[in-house]
Amino acid sequence: MAILSVQNILLRLGGAYPLLDNISFEVEPQDKICLMGRNGEGKSTLLKVLSGDMEFDSGEIVKRTGLKISRMIQEIPEVLEGTVEEIVLQNSSDSFGKSILGKTDVDPKSLYNHLSGGQKRKVLFAKALASDPDLLLLDEPTNHLDIPSILWLEGIISRLHCSLIFVSHDRAFVKKIANRIFELDRGKLRSTHFSYDKFLQYKDQALSDEKRANDLFDKRLKEEEKWIRKGIQARRTRNEGRVRALKRMRQERLERRNVVGNVKMEITEGGVSGKMVCRLSHVCYKNLIDDFSVEIARGDRIGIVGKNGSGKTTLLKIILGELKADKGEVRLGTNLEIAYFDQMRTNLREDKSLIENLGDGQEYITINGKKRHVLSYLQDFLFTSDRARGPISALSGGERNRLLLACLFSHPSNLLVLDEPTNDLDMETLDLLAEIIADYKGTVLTVSHDRAFLDSVTTNILAIEENGKIFEAVGGYSDYEANKKWREKNLSCTVTKKEVTEKPTEAKPKKKRTFNEEREFNQLPEIIEQLETEITYLQQELSKPEVFTDGKKIIELQNKITEKENALEKAYTRFEELDI
Repeated sequence: MAILSVQNILLRLGGAYPLLDNISFEVEPQDKICLMGRNGEGKSTLLKVLSGDMEFDSGEIVKRTGLKISRMIQEIPEVLEGTVEEIVLQNSSDSFGKSILGKTDVDPKSLYNHLSGGQKRKVLFAKALASDPDLLLLDEPTNHLDIPSILWLEGIISRLHCSLIFVSHDRAFVKKIANRIFELDRGKLRSTHFSYDKFLQYKDQALSDEKRANDLFDKRLKEEEKWIRKGIQARRTRNEGRVRALKRMRQERLERRNVVGNVKMEITEGGVSGKMVCRLSHVCYKNLIDDFSVEIARGDRIGIVGKNGSGKTTLLKIILGELKADKGEVRLGTNLEIAYFDQMRTNLREDKSLIENLGDGQEYITINGKKRHVLSYLQDFLFTSDRARGPISALSGGERNRLLLACLFSHPSNLLVLDEPTNDLDMETLDLLAEIIADYKGTVLTVSHDRAFLDSVTTNILAIEENGKIFEAVGGYSDYEANKKWREKNLSCTVTKKEVTEKPTEAKPKKKRTFNEEREFNQLPEIIEQLETEITYLQQELSKPEVFTDGKKIIELQNKITEKENALEKAYTRFEELDI
């Protein structure tokens, strides 16, 4: 039996069309529903309506008797008075609230205003959950969380017994949590009982069917318009019904809401940089970076990952020369033209309109040698004329990120630096961003906690791990994670082996190698050298710019590298076994 039933909810917030256009759905016990939709479609508004924080024009919401609803908002309040414990426990029983608080790994006595963005997000989640709701509403819960915290969040949510409706653009998170998908599209709500992957197939088919139906309707309307222009037949009494039908068709076509187009991103390419973009040699910085060396070459796509506060943005600033390392050498390459996406959006001027932020007083800008009107360019990023002339303060988080990308891509560059570019962007825009990064001829450095995004755009991962050590892995985040598990397993085996060998035992006489073992032992150094050469060659092939646009080639090379690395590990192990 449904715990909540929404029936024909209508909500207008100005504009030509309703934001919520007579939508209906039901929420069942233990539903885990992902609410999807483009930026500005009304996802956050719908959560406000469900929680009772916003009125609607007409319709009805029927709740089960005694239903408790709790909502975590998208924006993180910069200031909340009180300690973490006071904020979390204000609407909960002490025992349940304290158990939730204990899972956050945040000091209960800390003042909220002194916490980092990720810690504040954890506290707000704990506050929403501490009231023990029957229906939990979460708006972008993974924003500002690092990957370990996202995994922590996934673990808690997957064990919840309450129903859940959440908004998220993190594909990996959605795939892990959601058992149903809702999509807001042009005021209507599409409700399915599908997993995310199956929903994508269903959506593609639904849009295809809609286009086919619209094409048939437009063809028929065109024929009727042609008929009525003949004049004489249309004025006969026996054809008045056909004339009325044509008027209805005209009105229906006028009221049709077409699919919102995709953002049309285009990066303005700069000149060619030197082959070496940046070289770090034995760099140290406070307690964040310890003796790190790396060389970044033209065309590399580098993803930087690590816990919040581990030094990801610091590493970016050291690479760019904005921070000076305590020790070591940082050398930048030649002919660099840098475009920097700042996660704090400090490059946006709040007192200016969108047009003024982009054009800086000019009506036209130049994109890849072509002159574009500022307003036309902003429309490529889905900003209407009214929106473009309005203040930045009226923009949502996703719209602000789109504007920052528009400003960033309008300037020539050959080194693209993206610090948390995926926050608040809808999935369609994320897909397009990944595509244009793949086509970009320059070098890319990106900090992100979006695992699916990193897998789709990076060729190397720099992971800031414990004690300031930075590990470099070939491939995307999934490849790094697999490598990390292998290293941890290998370390565990090494420690166990060491413990065994350290136990006092009687010395055993050395075993003599057989003839076949002797021949194998002599061949292994050559095999190891050959495997290492092949791995180096494959890694060089993977880093070539022309490979970035060939997804099949990338996967093929990564599989070959993994195969060769496994063979190399076995060869080393066998050599140690025979080295008696």
